[in-house]
Amino acid sequence: MPSSVIKSYKYEPTKCLLYITFVSGITYVYKSVPVDIANMLKAAGSKGRYFNHFIKGHYKYRKLRSKT
Repeated sequence: MPSSVIKSYKYEPTKCLLYITFVSGITYVYKSVPVDIANMLKAAGSKGRYFNHFIKGHYKYRKLRSKT
């Protein structure tokens, strides 16, 4: 199901990094995200709601530099 907030996401299991690109075009990388959290994001009916409840505010993150 498409999200109105999250454009795309990618999980790097060997480093426990979750990359989330929002519809605004800004990408953030979330650190130390367990694989079960990433899998539940994939399975969530509402990616934005899942993100707000289980990722936002729970993991350290940094904004990636845009390619503009």
